[in-house]
Amino acid sequence: MPFLNHGSYRIRYELDGPADAPAYVLVNGLTQYAELWSAYRDTLTARHFRVATFDLLGQGASDKPALFISQEDQIAALGLLIDKLGGGPIFLSGISFGGLIALRYAIAHDGRLAGLVPMSCFAELSPQLLLLGNAMRTGLILGGTSYLQDLLLPMNLSDAWLEPLLDKLDSVKRQGWLVNDVYALQNLMESFLDFRPLTPLLRAIKAPTMILNGEFDFLTPRALHETLRVQIPNSSLVIIPRGYHAFTLEKSALTADLLARFAEDVLAGRWHGNQSVWIAPEEPGGALAAFPPGYDHLRAIPTPRVAP
Repeated sequence: MPFLNHGSYRIRYELDGPADAPAYVLVNGLTQYAELWSAYRDTLTARHFRVATFDLLGQGASDKPALFISQEDQIAALGLLIDKLGGGPIFLSGISFGGLIALRYAIAHDGRLAGLVPMSCFAELSPQLLLLGNAMRTGLILGGTSYLQDLLLPMNLSDAWLEPLLDKLDSVKRQGWLVNDVYALQNLMESFLDFRPLTPLLRAIKAPTMILNGEFDFLTPRALHETLRVQIPNSSLVIIPRGYHAFTLEKSALTADLLARFAEDVLAGRWHGNQSVWIAPEEPGGALAAFPPGYDHLRAIPTPRVAP
């Protein structure tokens, strides 16, 4: 199990795929860990990409500082991993908290990236997101990791995903207890106490950028992704049909395919962001569809009513 060293901290990482291939770096969400990218590793390495994953400070097998963990430390750890990949094309993607870390890296080091894919992401804390974050932090402090999971599961996942798990939630949650430390999670959340909006800085990102947002993501809804689309010049917004905040778990095959196709298009010179809005297909390999003209893309995807 290899580690990177950042000051006195150790960051666990993993590299898969050929060393001379274009690389994808995948950044975890708040309560996640690197093993959750296993399906992405399989898909992307099969498509001839090198894949780099790691546990953020406070996650998984990386060090879990007892005191404050700054987002700057996370960005520095990400930079160490990217430096380890050499001088070839680097594609960077992150989900939720990891998407924010990816955005912050891209703002500071845009010239290092061939492409960027922020998913279920945000550049500023809307009042709703701020209050939800405060409620989750209070829930963690008062109820521990288990209660935080009780809050996050219905916020992140659909009924269709949750229903088969209802009779085995304890075993699902146990894995979260094993990899997440309550104090480290609290420290990760408290890194937002002095958060400043990134919106004025987003135009520094010149790299091709594909923004992914679940159709029914109410934790980081479409308006937060619209800020990214409008401010990042070479971007497109792709809406995942019936996707929730954690669509990377529910729709891993589709999302991995979208990541691969994006990078393939960029490398082949086919990518043209144009700040456009698209609807992802239902299944891997399907065609993206332009969002229908005359409809508001900040709402749900318009579909014909099916007769009973």
